[in-house]
Amino acid sequence: MAHPKRQHSKQRQRKRRTHYKTATPQLATCTNCQKPVLTHRVCPFCGFYKGQLIVDVVAMKEKKEKKES
Repeated sequence: MAHPKRQHSKQRQRKRRTHYKTATPQLATCTNCQKPVLTHRVCPFCGFYKGQLIVDVVAMKEKKEKKES
């Protein structure tokens, strides 16, 4: 296995790693409430996906409130 003869400087490491960036998430607008939502996900605000109600968000919030109190 090869071993480096000299240590690479911190600057050289950082120059190499400048391209290791996180990509910004792709956002789309919800067809029902027009809020920004991650693509291919159910809207967390209204519960719609591709124009169909998938999750009843209002009922989920009510359940959560009952549980907390």
